[in-house]
Amino acid sequence: MDSPVGGRYAGPVQAVIMDWAGTTVDFGSMAPIRAFRRLFAGEGIEVTLAECRRPMGSEKREHIRQMLAMPRIRDAWLLARGEAPHEADIERLYRDFVPIQIECIRDGAVLIPGMARVARELAGRGIRLGANTGYSRDMVAELVQRAAEQGYAPEVVITASEVRRGRPWPEMSLQAACALEASAVQACVKVDDTGVGIAEGLNAGMWTVALAVSGNEVGLPLEDWQALAPDERQRLRERARARLAASGAHYVIDTIAELIPVIDDIEARLARSERP
Repeated sequence: MDSPVGGRYAGPVQAVIMDWAGTTVDFGSMAPIRAFRRLFAGEGIEVTLAECRRPMGSEKREHIRQMLAMPRIRDAWLLARGEAPHEADIERLYRDFVPIQIECIRDGAVLIPGMARVARELAGRGIRLGANTGYSRDMVAELVQRAAEQGYAPEVVITASEVRRGRPWPEMSLQAACALEASAVQACVKVDDTGVGIAEGLNAGMWTVALAVSGNEVGLPLEDWQALAPDERQRLRERARARLAASGAHYVIDTIAELIPVIDDIEARLARSERP
């Protein structure tokens, strides 16, 4: 394995670390949305798609905490309960959320088109595959199995429940890089569909690739995306790309199917001793 020389790595990409929902599975990142809407509906509070998506990529307990801090949801909770939400409420909601999320993940455990091919090509080049997620280990267990059955089996899966600080902190990506035996963070690529996931990769010192269409920014299931008129698809694509570019991502593409040319470009930049 190549190692840094003189403090400046100039070898190939060694590891690609990818998010799950909206990145490698579940086109549109719909499973978390369905789960959060069901959770809050059970509390008598209707939440919007935009409210559910705003903290996307965060550890799910933190996601609940951020939603409860939103003024409209906080006011609805106060009206229904007569007091502001407490930490005990967050813990109870999280316990209720876990089985709902597992069910929704099960329903959406389908690889995004092109993912199996990309996994084969990366593995064929000796690039090791890792995954991380805002899901907990119990949430992701069945998903990992179903993805493997469809042709994607990352060597390492790090979940937000296994680190002290989730996204945007770099701990999940760094832990995955170490487990994959990467000799330099510059040799690692983080792929994600959320701004907080891109921030995680940037904070880890890695190259970052954002996915505009398949994930949280557009937020549509594949069949709904394909049913849109071309001009509406282009409008949503451009808006999503602009938002993710503003997050600092080194590259913004539509879906994981377009990743291989990006890896080629990163390797050319590494050969010139460029850094993320």
